[in-house]
Amino acid sequence: MATVFFWAKPGCVNNTRQKNLLRDAGHVVIERNLLTEPWDVVHLRRFFGTLPVAAWFNGRAPAVKQGLIWPEALSEEQALRLMIADPILIRRPLMQVGARYAAGFDPARVDAWIGLGAHQETSQAMETCPGNLVPVGR
Repeated sequence: MATVFFWAKPGCVNNTRQKNLLRDAGHVVIERNLLTEPWDVVHLRRFFGTLPVAAWFNGRAPAVKQGLIWPEALSEEQALRLMIADPILIRRPLMQVGARYAAGFDPARVDAWIGLGAHQETSQAMETCPGNLVPVGR
């Protein structure tokens, strides 16, 4: 059993399903609001590890969908500043267990990390809210 700090968008159906999977596997989930968290560059950066900058973004965020922001053209610093100003841009969920951080929810990777056991769901749609097909990192 792990204690999982879980930053999500309130009301997101898939974030709710993800939290339920974690709880069903015996984990303690401490929920945080991704949109109201007082983010800073150092704290937010930890979640993305070695992922390319473009994979840090919520592909369904309005500014990304409308082509106002091109994640693949941004530096790390630019991306982090944009996400702090508009947290809907952040790929979700963000999770922390101990000293390890992750962005996105790939059931197989979460299972390998902290265990989902028989509760593991393999649906591609577990990553984000319906329609978001951004690939999972880490």
